[in-house]
Amino acid sequence: MVLEQASLPEWISAISQLLLVLIFIALFTGANQRIQVYLWSRDIRSKLVILESFANDARRRAVEYMVSKGAKDAESLVSRLADFFVISPVDIEPVDIIRRLEHLVNLRSRRFKEEVARHMPEADEVSRSKAEVALEIASALSFIHKYVRHILLTGEKTRNWILIMQLQLIMPMILKIADTYRRALNDFLKGVPIGDSAGPMVALRLAGRGARWERIEEETVYTVADVEGRRVYIVKAEGPGSSVGRPGSATERLIEKLVAQGRKPRLLVTVDAALKLEGEETGSVADGVGAAIGDIGPEKIRFERIAVKYGIALRAVAIKMGLEEAILGMTEKIVKGVEKAVERVKDIIRGESKPGDIVVVVGVGNTVGVGQ
Repeated sequence: MVLEQASLPEWISAISQLLLVLIFIALFTGANQRIQVYLWSRDIRSKLVILESFANDARRRAVEYMVSKGAKDAESLVSRLADFFVISPVDIEPVDIIRRLEHLVNLRSRRFKEEVARHMPEADEVSRSKAEVALEIASALSFIHKYVRHILLTGEKTRNWILIMQLQLIMPMILKIADTYRRALNDFLKGVPIGDSAGPMVALRLAGRGARWERIEEETVYTVADVEGRRVYIVKAEGPGSSVGRPGSATERLIEKLVAQGRKPRLLVTVDAALKLEGEETGSVADGVGAAIGDIGPEKIRFERIAVKYGIALRAVAIKMGLEEAILGMTEKIVKGVEKAVERVKDIIRGESKPGDIVVVVGVGNTVGVGQ
């Protein structure tokens, strides 16, 4: 007996039923999920290779820069400081936590400076500050690479597909941040002003040409200017090296000195770069109350405490920009924002003080490329 050949519709029906059975088996056994996790893991690993190349490139360039400035055993220094860490102080006992945190932050900063100075004895201060930034960027990129790898391996080890899925979803954002740090290294080593230099640049413009600056705190300077009859004390980090100084400590010391002389300031204005929301224009300027400073606590609280102690109005001016714009070379829009901020500060001084009053203005931010 000869079997008749099956028709095309019958073959399609049979294949469809087979596929449905396979899909059911895959859903029942979780095979589809394992395939998806495999694809996510492969995508993460491909991006992890890029992160590793960013970290290695930053370390290599840091070593090359230090060697070009006569550093001794730069490779060893970069390898050691790339993994340098700070353990946060105990926070379940809040008493004196700011002072403890400030001590640890300052100790870390001092340790970096001492190590760089020891390995680069013949380099000038500006070159050393650039080397410190190169080390910071290399350390940041190294941490990003290690942390992403840790999350991936933990997810695979525990078969936590939700953890892997979340990591895969945010990988484009992580890559963008890492790439921004990598590109920022060029601008820091060249010594050009970055977006975060907007605050110090406002201070420099407000002081005017020929101002005489004096050091008042570590890597922090001040000068005195006349703004429409007001005696304005202007504070900024010391440039043109890469430093944020200690604006809070410097301002506190300056105000205590002025009060002791019977010249209590009427107004304290802080100016800093601020992250804009998506849709906001780069270089736009806003003002408010409080201390405009992106500090984890020790410097910021000094502004607040000194203002409360003597009843000084604490005002803030912010120049808006994105994270990428903040750490890359200053753009034309931010330069225009600096000019707007200078005028906004003057408006605040006019409106909230009288001729003869004492005013303190602080330009907060990294002063790379912005001298005195």
